[in-house]
Amino acid sequence: MEEANRFAPPGAQVADVVHDDDVQPVRLWPPSGRLGRLRFLAYGFGLYAIFVAVLAVLGAVAGGMREPGVGAMLMIFVITLVYMVAAVGLMIQRSHDMGLSGWWTFVAFIPLVGLVWVFKGGTRGVNRWGAPPPPNGLGVRIFGLILPIIFGIGVLAAVAIPAYQAYTLRAAAQPQ
Repeated sequence: MEEANRFAPPGAQVADVVHDDDVQPVRLWPPSGRLGRLRFLAYGFGLYAIFVAVLAVLGAVAGGMREPGVGAMLMIFVITLVYMVAAVGLMIQRSHDMGLSGWWTFVAFIPLVGLVWVFKGGTRGVNRWGAPPPPNGLGVRIFGLILPIIFGIGVLAAVAIPAYQAYTLRAAAQPQ
């Protein structure tokens, strides 16, 4: 007969014990899980890039027609609706990561208030929407950082181009 080790930990499984190192898989639908801010930026940028590419292809096809008509307009409406539903789903998951209800997504449409969804960190550990999202991979980091870089270049261009135009006008007006 085998003797039990009295110093071994108990072997019973306890269902209500939560491990902080658990992560949940990333699901895009249904929007019931959690999504970190860098993954939110990466997926949002990827979703937007796909949306613009599909609309460009549709525009090229519709531009070759004599009269695009109602069919092309209906396709644009359906594609935009799918994009909006997917974007709101991402925002709901981001709200869940911050410990907020998905209904707070409507507040994100107020100008400048939506930046909270980009800059505020998520709750640590498990919250009422589940375990935290998994760590970000290289692809998520690259796509997540492309969007702020493009934003920064856009701001620099918005400041530099008018300044350069004013400089060229002043230089042309000065006698030589």
